[in-house]
Amino acid sequence: MNDMKSTLGYYFSFGSSMFSWCSRKQDVVAQSTANAKYITATVTVNQAIWIREILVDLHKDQLEPTHIYVDNQAIISIANNLVFHCRTKHFKIKLYFLKEV
Repeated sequence: MNDMKSTLGYYFSFGSSMFSWCSRKQDVVAQSTANAKYITATVTVNQAIWIREILVDLHKDQLEPTHIYVDNQAIISIANNLVFHCRTKHFKIKLYFLKEV
């Protein structure tokens, strides 16, 4: 059944070992490819924050930043530029926290 929902995916690795991954349908129907990629980036950042909190609980604080790699230039530009983009006004407000992180 084609429900028009994009599939999101991410993984986290330590050295050459993958220790956390996800591949699933998004909860919402994205109105554009950029929106779908932005949702995936946001879900990935949420997971990274959660993993970092677990490391703190285990007394293994990560002092270096976590690198999130995105393969979409539009999303990189939107996340790096805090100026409102008229083309992204349909994105959910809760997704804008990615800019803050």
